[in-house]
Amino acid sequence: MVVELEAFVRGLPKAELHLHIEGSLEPELMFALARRNGVALPYDSVEAVRAAYAFSNLQDFLDIYYAGAGVLQTRQDFHDLAMAYFDRAAADGVRHAEIMFDPQTHTDRGVPFAEVIEGLLSAMAEAQARHGLSSALIMSFLRHLSQDAAFATLAMAEPWLDRIAAVGLDSSEVGHPPSKFAEVFAAAAAKGLRRVAHAGEEGPPAYVHEALDLLDVDRIDHGNRALEDAGLVARLVEQGMTLTVCPLSNHKLCVVGDLADHPLDRMLALGLKATVNSDDPAYFGGYVADNYLAVAKARSLSRADLVQLARNSFAGSFLPTDAIARHLEEIDAYAAAS
Repeated sequence: MVVELEAFVRGLPKAELHLHIEGSLEPELMFALARRNGVALPYDSVEAVRAAYAFSNLQDFLDIYYAGAGVLQTRQDFHDLAMAYFDRAAADGVRHAEIMFDPQTHTDRGVPFAEVIEGLLSAMAEAQARHGLSSALIMSFLRHLSQDAAFATLAMAEPWLDRIAAVGLDSSEVGHPPSKFAEVFAAAAAKGLRRVAHAGEEGPPAYVHEALDLLDVDRIDHGNRALEDAGLVARLVEQGMTLTVCPLSNHKLCVVGDLADHPLDRMLALGLKATVNSDDPAYFGGYVADNYLAVAKARSLSRADLVQLARNSFAGSFLPTDAIARHLEEIDAYAAAS
């Protein structure tokens, strides 16, 4: 039986490894939470919010991203936000999601850390019960803030460290190299946390080197600009380093001018462990299956390529080895039957 592309992609078992939960805040939910919490928004309609989603660079996006996050105030808000994402992810064939959250975005405006994480954890439990969708938390530090602020966040997280899989590094990349956070990443490693970092999105290949050398990361988020450095590519291949690539985000933020120029298939051809993810799907025009479909059509990816991307997503996850093996078997069975 030959299944047409969209059905094949949406049914393909996959993991999502690069998803900012605050970036899944759809305008409709933004307005609903604003009404619930009595928050005034600088937009008069859902349509006005969507019209504002015309970015020329990462900072343009971040400005509206942080403004929108202001409607998130209670643990119920964070629960509702995460469940809306999990429902969409399950419909896209996601079996496991490793979601990033930015506690500083909330604690800096007076929302207690507990409200944020308890809301997310309750949604994660509901997603497991409702969809059989497993998940893990990545606590991201905002790189435009200081390392001292990151240390303060790590201290706040102490009671929940057994429920946090990893720390990450996101927000404005240029001018805030990974080296700025070397000490707090070492402290997180000492506490048994895995490490990921955004590097090589807008920042240069040198930032990818720093993430590897100074932060000792387990994954690179984005990593597109690593392709400018042949030696770095060889190193990433040799180390089996997973790259969490986000095609629609890359296009929306002008990292690539056109999806037809996206390097995803080149990454695979070079032996890089690339994956497909949605980043901030409410802002960038699509969830994970939409990203698979858009880049598959733009770059004429084969079904074998799509299967490899899905396999990479589980292999690069923080799941236990036996769980990874089960998911890979499911992918192979699905591909054989489709």
